[in-house]
Amino acid sequence: MTPAAALLVLVVLVALSTGLGLLWRRRQGTVTVLGTGAERAADAPGRTGAVTVTAAELGLTGADAPPEFGREATLLQFSTEFCSRCPGTRVLLRQLAADRPGVTHVDVDLTHRADLARRFNILQTPTTLVLDSGGAVRARVGGIPDRAALHSRLDDLARTG
Repeated sequence: MTPAAALLVLVVLVALSTGLGLLWRRRQGTVTVLGTGAERAADAPGRTGAVTVTAAELGLTGADAPPEFGREATLLQFSTEFCSRCPGTRVLLRQLAADRPGVTHVDVDLTHRADLARRFNILQTPTTLVLDSGGAVRARVGGIPDRAALHSRLDDLARTG
């Protein structure tokens, strides 16, 4: 390979990786509203209908179990022991839930729960799922959530719920 061709390949690879990195960064923290089709796509293979979540499915029993999921919504955070952004997200989601009656926050540690990571297609932590009052997944956030966008989604759920 000539030096000019090698330089051209290097420039193309740097440009491509920069573009992909910027795209990934832009999507971090955005609330993805899930409709009927997206809910099926987010669910485990072979399952149909809306993705619903129960406390038993998450392994929340005894002292770890929330008294119930929220009357209006539940902010379900998936984190791991080694996640550096998870504690800040936990504080943000707890504050959001405390400010809104009928909304609860549940944090699930995936460190030893690979089954849940596969079930909910969790590829990064933190990942937050917004559940409606029936436990159906209505939105998904990868990374640190945007507070205003979550408020807006919770307002939408309150109006339609």
